[in-house]
Amino acid sequence: MTGVAFPIGRSFDFTAIGRLCIDLNANEINRPMEQTMTFTKYVGGSPANIAIGMSRLGHRTAFIGKIANDQMGRFIRGYLDKEGIDTRNVVDDRTGAVTGLAFTEIMSPTDCSILMYRDNVADLKLSPSEVDEELIASSKVLLVSGTALAASPSREAVLLAVDYARRHGTIVAFDLDYRPYTWKSEEETATYYNLVAEKSDILIGTREEFDCTEKFEHNPDRSDRYTASKWFGHSADIVIIKHGKEGSIAYSADGGEHRARSFPAKVVKTFGAGDSYAAGFLHGLMSGWTIGKSMEYGSAAACIVISSHSCSDAMPTVSQVDDYIEQCARGEITAN
Repeated sequence: MTGVAFPIGRSFDFTAIGRLCIDLNANEINRPMEQTMTFTKYVGGSPANIAIGMSRLGHRTAFIGKIANDQMGRFIRGYLDKEGIDTRNVVDDRTGAVTGLAFTEIMSPTDCSILMYRDNVADLKLSPSEVDEELIASSKVLLVSGTALAASPSREAVLLAVDYARRHGTIVAFDLDYRPYTWKSEEETATYYNLVAEKSDILIGTREEFDCTEKFEHNPDRSDRYTASKWFGHSADIVIIKHGKEGSIAYSADGGEHRARSFPAKVVKTFGAGDSYAAGFLHGLMSGWTIGKSMEYGSAAACIVISSHSCSDAMPTVSQVDDYIEQCARGEITAN
């Protein structure tokens, strides 16, 4: 059982709402950013990466967001169009807002960091009036990113989008995607995360991200079971809590607890793993697979991305994930 009943007869399989930005990944590996001189430009933002991943896995995909009216904004739109992602609801900003930038530092496979520029960014200017209800009604899944809740009017646009999804029976997947530097307080974070989580069918986040939702809770042992059980009292069917190298655990509303085997990888950098995992996992669920098999597919997709220099460009196709799993089974891929 997948644990989720997806609607049928929709024009789109998957629509994401939220952050569209630029990743500038360091070309000089094993060097601090202070000494790094060259970077390669990619489309970035967690919901953008997941949407690209879903499109490459064969799903009819759309995006709801806002981009700057500049060269970077046009680069983003062109990339999404090239990937076959419907951009009818990607709006051009007219206020002079800029494109968010994320510079990455790759000191070693396990020592990576991101320097974000998020002041006056276009993606947080998306307003409720710019959210297309018909697009959401025509989608099987709406993916919401927590970053989009960090400021107005984007947070109101996301809350309205979730309401549209509930109205039309569209499955809501909530990727917590917590970035502390974009929030004013822990209380603010918990308030808005809870508002969306209560209306979500699928929740995906790290243990630390779920801790952010429990500012007003009493969970001193940071119990995963306690965390998941809270959301089953609302709309959730599946809650996935990620623990980094220790893997992830999924809880389902029927009381099930699911784990999946991990795969070896020649790790280049750590970021992007969660985005590719989400795409692979959702692909599995929408293909009618079990939760465990879907988690395994997400893990394999994540290994492909962390073995690459980019995130968005490295999002794999079905054949690439299948080949990776087969190569691991034959012992052709080992961890570094």
